[in-house]
Amino acid sequence: MSRDVDDDDDEDFETLAPAVAAKVTGRAAREAAPADPPAFERTSERKIEPKARKGRQLSLKARAVGFLSRREHSRQELARKLKPHVEETDNLDATLDALEREGWLSTERYALSLVHRRSTSRGTSRIVSELRQNGVDDHQIAELKSTLRDSEPARAREVWQKKFKGERPADATQYAKQARFLAARGFSSDVVRNIVGGRGGDVEDMD
Repeated sequence: MSRDVDDDDDEDFETLAPAVAAKVTGRAAREAAPADPPAFERTSERKIEPKARKGRQLSLKARAVGFLSRREHSRQELARKLKPHVEETDNLDATLDALEREGWLSTERYALSLVHRRSTSRGTSRIVSELRQNGVDDHQIAELKSTLRDSEPARAREVWQKKFKGERPADATQYAKQARFLAARGFSSDVVRNIVGGRGGDVEDMD
């Protein structure tokens, strides 16, 4: 063993003699070198592992909570958004049930939220259609529809004034333009006629 050490030290003896302690430390480090690669690999694996986790798909529930944290969704609407992300081990209905139990998901709350968001720019028929498309039950729609009908004239007038600065149509062309604008947003023909001045009685054809 001592011969091996002498052989290794012969070439650099003169320069290294004043630093024997450093030489011993360096030799110990070299002897420990074979253990370093596995340790380095384990460290690398630990660094890579979180990246792999980030690359994985979010769980179905986590994805759902992400949608719900942005705004309210109906059960049917949320199911439609989640469906492309369902894996073999997922149970979509069970996930939705859990979200409802925990208070994350509420179709009733969604309906009220949608009415609040749309009522400033849309008529009753457009809002009711969207509620129905997204699975709100007929009983709740009927209640909301009644409230929307009561407020529709005032809401339509506000939309009209914002768009046309309160200027009534001067001719048939302008009448058609204003009437079509309001009808396209779901306001009823009676309300449209009342606002734009009752010209031409063809608003039904614009619904």
